[in-house]
Amino acid sequence: MTTTTTRSANHSRTLQLVHIAMFAALMAIGANIATFLVVGGVPITLQTFFAILAGILLGSRMGSVSMIVYAFIGLAGVPVFAGFSGGMDTLLSPTFGFIISYVFVAYFAGLIVEKWPSRKAFVVAALVATAINYLFGTNWMFAAYKLWFAAPEGFSYQMAWAWMAVPLPKDLILAVLAGLFGFRLKPIIQKYL
Repeated sequence: MTTTTTRSANHSRTLQLVHIAMFAALMAIGANIATFLVVGGVPITLQTFFAILAGILLGSRMGSVSMIVYAFIGLAGVPVFAGFSGGMDTLLSPTFGFIISYVFVAYFAGLIVEKWPSRKAFVVAALVATAINYLFGTNWMFAAYKLWFAAPEGFSYQMAWAWMAVPLPKDLILAVLAGLFGFRLKPIIQKYL
């Protein structure tokens, strides 16, 4: 292996690590940009938007790794989760399912655009990823409230989904925007990866 090839490979790995760290940081910002808005037990954040972009721009593998890094940073105690929270106790939080879902959001958004790199596929990938986020996160939240967390009086499966109806329009609009932005930015990012 030549020196130029080694240097190029090291440069590429360094850029990958920078991109992974950048999306972990964007998730922390997105988690707390509107930390004062909470509906039921669900904070209104921009995390789904950034998780979708991570998958679309970095690819399924690197995008999901960036979400794993974000989760581990928060579990280590750094206050990067919504409401400036962090630590191992968040594992028991009713909204921790959303944090887990971001790994799958990034993976499947990236996988879809890797297989079908068209503008329409980017938007579809973002919408599918949003559906994954809602399905996983809301079901986790319902289970957490029913099994180990103090549920509000009269809490039901329908109430859990009713809470999610409030951020749904925002998340659908942001998903479409993430798909369109991702389609425009992907060629630029790919030049450097």
